[in-house]
Amino acid sequence: MACRPRGRPSTSRGHTRSSDAQPVTPREQCGLIAVVPIQGAVNSVAVKIKLMRLGKIRQPYYRIVVADARNRRSGRAIETIGKYHPKNEPSLIEVDSERAQYWLGVGAQPTDPVQHLLEITGDWQKFKGLPGTEGTLKPQPEKVDKLARFNAALAAASEEPTTEATTAKKKADRRPKADDAAAEAPAETPAETPAES
Repeated sequence: MACRPRGRPSTSRGHTRSSDAQPVTPREQCGLIAVVPIQGAVNSVAVKIKLMRLGKIRQPYYRIVVADARNRRSGRAIETIGKYHPKNEPSLIEVDSERAQYWLGVGAQPTDPVQHLLEITGDWQKFKGLPGTEGTLKPQPEKVDKLARFNAALAAASEEPTTEATTAKKKADRRPKADDAAAEAPAETPAETPAES
């Protein structure tokens, strides 16, 4: 697309902007796009602290990640700062408090679910300067070692009584089945014979 220059012809031959010395595109040269330099502008990105879903159907678990707000839910993350397993009882919530404080301090905005998790762990109160920085997180039950569980089950099995069952077995019919069929046949024959009068 050829365009006619508007106004005075430019004195520079390289067609560059005077503010940042980048080449001017033909659209900018024709005046179709306005270029407004911003004082001290750095390419800033809106950063969110959000949940990245992982796992299977009906078995979700999440990573608490810091990501660009424009990325999709489970897209590329800048940093992983924790994890959340909602299906455990009680739910497992682990947050790297130091990194969470850093990202909140530089302006990262938590989503509503993440803000609730940070309130449970006490990181949100610590960031805002509110009381209750210890949080309300329930501790996870300690896992029993598999070998210890096996030894406990083995000890319980060896303590069981080895006597026979206390309920008597049902006694079987001692008559053979052929005798049953012969007993029914003579009973039917007299009923079938015609009576003489």
